[in-house]
Amino acid sequence: MTTPRPLALSPSRASDYQQCPLLYRLRAIDRLPEPKTVPQVKGDLVHAVLEHMHALPREERHYPGAVKQLTPHWTAMVAADAELAELVPEAALHDFLVECRTLLRGYFEMENPQAFDAHAVEMYVDTVLPNGVPVRGFIDRVDVAPTGEVRVVDYKTGKKPLPRYSHDAQFQMRFYALVYWRLYGVIPHQLRLMYLKVIDSMFLAPSREELEYFERDLGDLWTKISADGRAGRFRPQTSKLCGWCSFQALCPEFGGTPPEYPGWPGSTADSSLGV
Repeated sequence: MTTPRPLALSPSRASDYQQCPLLYRLRAIDRLPEPKTVPQVKGDLVHAVLEHMHALPREERHYPGAVKQLTPHWTAMVAADAELAELVPEAALHDFLVECRTLLRGYFEMENPQAFDAHAVEMYVDTVLPNGVPVRGFIDRVDVAPTGEVRVVDYKTGKKPLPRYSHDAQFQMRFYALVYWRLYGVIPHQLRLMYLKVIDSMFLAPSREELEYFERDLGDLWTKISADGRAGRFRPQTSKLCGWCSFQALCPEFGGTPPEYPGWPGSTADSSLGV
């Protein structure tokens, strides 16, 4: 019998639980497959090109060079997942790549990558917070200034949310600021979300007190999810977002029946949440 992979709290799975506990269960515990969407794949491609670009020498980090990387990276993605060719068929590929090119243009209008070297790209973080919450995820980019200040950067390929809808974005960045602090003992000086589509950014400057408060919130969230996990009672919660959920056929609120609960997978920190 295969032992379930220990899970860990990530911004996306935390958001799932806050939106709908059943959604969290189906993604993190049942790990049910979901169809990819064109916006998701577009974001994956642009992220891959930017990651590649930042590994190049400074003089090679320019817009024309980044654009030339779109096709080879797309070819590699399709080779790894043939379903992408069905999602973006040949007839739609040109327009898809043009949209990706526009997002890259937005990036180069927002900063000059020849002026600095990234400390890390697609930085994998995995630890247990002092309050016992296991956490995991990928940070798009970390920059470290010569004076030691740290900047955490995340690329967004969708539109920038209105301030009253920016909770998820701010949650994600505070999450990574907290994890970085607990791993390396340095509180990031700046958190930057770069909205490439609209050429605009959101900036946050977290304080120690703010991150300590946020850590307590994560502890409270962990307690709720752990209780649901042990009891197997992840209840559905309806909202306007239900229309975009790929699990409606399994949701009791829409006449469906979830699969048999597989049980609560353990971890070294008691129980867990999934990335």
